[in-house]
Amino acid sequence: MRVYVPLTLSGLAEAHKNGELGTGPLAAFAVTPALREWYVSDDLEELEYAALNRAAQASLRQLAGDPQAPRRRVVVAVDVPDGAAVPDPDRGLDPSALGEVRVPGPVPLSKAAAVHVDATDAEADVAAAAAALGAADMGDDDAQFTVDGAEDHDLMWFGVQEISQLIA
Repeated sequence: MRVYVPLTLSGLAEAHKNGELGTGPLAAFAVTPALREWYVSDDLEELEYAALNRAAQASLRQLAGDPQAPRRRVVVAVDVPDGAAVPDPDRGLDPSALGEVRVPGPVPLSKAAAVHVDATDAEADVAAAAAALGAADMGDDDAQFTVDGAEDHDLMWFGVQEISQLIA
C-alpha cells in the first residue's frame, strides 16, 4: 500500500540522517474508503494524486508551525504492507481527515518510493500560505485564497537517491 508522509525539508534531513521516518505512529495519507467516496473516482492514479495533495496540505500545516523550516512542502511516498496504514475510525468521515491514516513506525527510509517537493519558485507562495493558514482556518476568505495559491504549485518528483541533494 502506498502512503504519503507529510514533512518539511528539515524533517526530510532528519529522516535522511536517521535512516527512518519518525518514531511512529506516523500521520500519513492514503487512498481510504472515505477518500474514494469524497473524490468519486475509480481511477487509482487520480485517487493517489488526491492523497498526495492531502499530504501536501498537511506539510503546509507543519511549515506554519515551524517558521525556521525552508518554505517548501515535502511529501515522501512510502510503500507499507497492506493493512499497516489504518484510518482513525473516529475521524473517518471528518472532511479534514479524508485520506488520513496512521502507520506504526518507525518506517525505514529505504521503503520510500519517491519524494515530492515544491520547486524553489513556489517558496514565496508557500510562505504566504503558511502565514495565512491560521486566518484561513478562522474563515477569512482572503487568507483562504492565499492558502489556495500554494496548491497552484505541483510538487516535483525526486528519486530517493536525490534526497542528499534536496537537503543540501
